[in-house]
Amino acid sequence: MKAIIFYLSLLTLPLFYSHLNKVTTNPEKSEITSKNEEAEYVVKKLKKDSNPIDANWDKAQWKGIKAISLDYNMGKQPKFLPKVWAKLMYDEENIYGIFKVEDRYVRSIVQEYNGNVSGDSCVEFFFSPDSEKPLSYFNLEINAGGTPLIFYIAKPWDDFTKLGKEDIDQIEIAHSLPEVVDPEISEPTTWTIEYRIPISMLKKHSKVTQPKKGTVWKANFYKTGSRTSNPNFLTWSFVDNPKPNFHLPQFFGTLKFQ
Repeated sequence: MKAIIFYLSLLTLPLFYSHLNKVTTNPEKSEITSKNEEAEYVVKKLKKDSNPIDANWDKAQWKGIKAISLDYNMGKQPKFLPKVWAKLMYDEENIYGIFKVEDRYVRSIVQEYNGNVSGDSCVEFFFSPDSEKPLSYFNLEINAGGTPLIFYIAKPWDDFTKLGKEDIDQIEIAHSLPEVVDPEISEPTTWTIEYRIPISMLKKHSKVTQPKKGTVWKANFYKTGSRTSNPNFLTWSFVDNPKPNFHLPQFFGTLKFQ
C-alpha cells in the first residue's frame, strides 16, 4: 500500500509544479486565463470626451474598464514576483493603455529612445493592428521612468523597423516614478505607466484594421527587468517557451474591440 501511495504521489508532482510559475491571483477584478485557453480581452471605447495622460490608475476614465493580470512567469522563478495589471481602451484616433505594477527591486536608468529599456523595470505592449497579418506587430516597451522603445516587426528578427523620434514623440506617456530610478528601490513600490498611441502614426508603418465594434487584433502584455537584481519575465497570454522570449507572436492573445 505504501508503494502505491508513493507511486501516485510521483504522478501528481508534475501537476503541482506546473502551477508554480503562475502568479498569485490579484486582489483587483481582472480577467484571468489558464494555459489551456486563449487569452481574450474586450477593449471598450472611451466614453468621455478626453483622457488626459497622467498615470492615474484610479481616475474616472478607467473606472468600469476591466483589468487583465499578467499571470505567467517565463524562465527561472525570481526572488520576488511582481503583480501586474493592464487596461486598454480606444477611440477613433487613439489606443489608450495603462499598467499598474506592485514591485520591488525597481531600477530605471535608460533615457534614450529605443535604448535597452527592457533591462530596466519595464512594461511592454506588443500588438498586431493588421488583422490579416497577426504575426507582424509593434512592440512598445516603456521603462519605469517613461522612456520608450518601439519597433515595427514584420518578421522577427529578419524584417523590422525602428521608429524614429518624430513618430515616438507622438506617443504620449506618463509615469509615476522619476525619469531615473537609481539606486535600485528594494522596498515594495507601486508604479504606473499610462500611454496614448495615435492610430495615424501606426498607419505610417503598417496597415491598420480600424478599431471599432467587431474588430479583432492580436496582442500580448509583458513585464520585465532583465538587468535589475531581480530578473523577471511576466506575460498575460501564456508563452510556451523554455527561455524568456517575448517575440513569439504565435502566442499572442486576442483583443476584441467593443
